Amino acid sequence: MTTLQQPIASPFDAASTAADVMAGVDLSGRLAIVTGGYSGLGLVTAKCLADAGAQVIVPARDIERAHAALVGVKNVEVQPMDLSRPDAIQAFCADVVGRGHPVSLLINCAGVMASPLRRDAAGHESQFSINHLGHYRLTCGLWPALRASGDARVVAVSSRGHHIAGVDFDDIDFNRRAYDKWNAYGQSKTANALFAVALDQRGREQGVRAFSLHPGQILTDLGRHLSRDEIAAFDVLDENGQQKIAPELGLKTLEQGAATGLWCATSSALNGQGGVYCEDCNIATLNRPETGRKGVAPWAVDAEYAERLWRLSEQWTAMGV
Repeated sequence: MTTLQQPIASPFDAASTAADVMAGVDLSGRLAIVTGGYSGLGLVTAKCLADAGAQVIVPARDIERAHAALVGVKNVEVQPMDLSRPDAIQAFCADVVGRGHPVSLLINCAGVMASPLRRDAAGHESQFSINHLGHYRLTCGLWPALRASGDARVVAVSSRGHHIAGVDFDDIDFNRRAYDKWNAYGQSKTANALFAVALDQRGREQGVRAFSLHPGQILTDLGRHLSRDEIAAFDVLDENGQQKIAPELGLKTLEQGAATGLWCATSSALNGQGGVYCEDCNIATLNRPETGRKGVAPWAVDAEYAERLWRLSEQWTAMGV
């Protein structure tokens, strides 16, 4: 397949931190929105963007928890929103767009992983609903403000977990096949990458570029549905029960994990580019069998699959750009 997945000359690598990537970056006067911006990778991301001068809005389902996590952080405000509720997303977008301030950065960082089978009000499987459809609705709702920037970036936090499964267009919501929480997660992370491909195709002429990425393997609240045995099976803990840090293997600190998303959001090296999946602060190569799960699976950057998912998302949400 023809691919844009070609690494570029980047001064950063797997061990680079958020501070490394953001050194010298000035975002004064720019508005950024970070979903999941009050825990884990999202919290590091929101703080770094604010420290660089951006005004940051953190939409939150748990307002009290968000305020507690962000206390004392300048340039950040918390607003209510729930990615599982279309009405809450619509209200949030209406408020932001109504302010008349262009949105320069939208970092779609929130998500769920390996959760028990749940469905949203429309019957969609919850991991796909929250990780993909919620962020799809959010991006479409914010589109007037993103377009008004003239130079906006949308960053979808995917995962190496996309290698688990592509999108099963015949049964996305597990209505006929047996539910598997990991297949559902992998499908939703593939959807994040395909979303970036399709969005970039639509936004590039309007000054909106899109990227997806794998941040690394970091133990955060995202793993709240995992048992001790499941976590142990990942071989990410040392003999003292602490997370191993080996960025070359993908085992990263929070600051290292946030680096690639911040690089996608701010790096001038990506000017004029978009629709690509990144890892380790660079554009990832297409996956090869000998590299395990490193790189991006072809099904996650396939233009035809991306268009098919976009059309289906339009149909299910009655929204588009």
